Amino acid sequence: MSSNSSINILGGMPDWELIIHFMKELEYQVENEAKETHYTYTSIKTTEAVSRFKRAILDTFLRFRSSEIKNLIQKSLYKDGLSSDNLILLFWHGSSNNFLLEYLNENVYFPAYYSGRISMKGNEPMACLKVSGIEEIKNWSNYTLEKVSAKYLTLLKKFGLMEGRMTKKLIHPFLSDRMFVVFILWLTQIETKSNLLNSKWIKYSFMEQQFFIERLLQKKFVRFFNVIYTGDKLAIEPKIQINTIFNDPIFA
Repeated sequence: MSSNSSINILGGMPDWELIIHFMKELEYQVENEAKETHYTYTSIKTTEAVSRFKRAILDTFLRFRSSEIKNLIQKSLYKDGLSSDNLILLFWHGSSNNFLLEYLNENVYFPAYYSGRISMKGNEPMACLKVSGIEEIKNWSNYTLEKVSAKYLTLLKKFGLMEGRMTKKLIHPFLSDRMFVVFILWLTQIETKSNLLNSKWIKYSFMEQQFFIERLLQKKFVRFFNVIYTGDKLAIEPKIQINTIFNDPIFA
């Protein structure tokens, strides 16, 4: 499935509980479509629509680079469902799986966010795509560009990062200590660079790099991570296993 197809489909998905449903189906290797109709787990009317949503969910949210990331996503969703924290976790994870989502975040959402703006214009994603130079996009019609751009903004709303219909107001999340730990665990699994200061994913903490480092070095996180910071290099080694992290009091 192409990146733009997933953005279009997920942006129009009315029932996000399907993510948890298909996660359980995948984990227990149960092919519910062959055994029961979709009416037993969603109000979406047609089997074809449910199948489209399933493909997009599997491609964007339920594709894992490691067993550790899989554990982190699954345990978080099983524990708290589609909470505001877990919607942000899905934003992180989905961005790592979907090139176009990550590209638009990098070139539209985060530049607006880190410049201190309180809102975005509805045409900003489309303007970005038109000058992107991405081969797949070169032959897109204006209709396709408009549709993908609109669905991208809808996704930001679904992730809890934007609100408003006419005025696209940016929401500035602050990660709780619990979510900060989750973010670091996710970052150490997703990033392949040895020096995390060079990671493009640090901006997903919603903090300027210096504030991120200052928070990381706080004593309350010592039990979770070994941190080596020399001013121009940052390395983080988790002290705990992801499959046991949710037993810690911080997750109570």
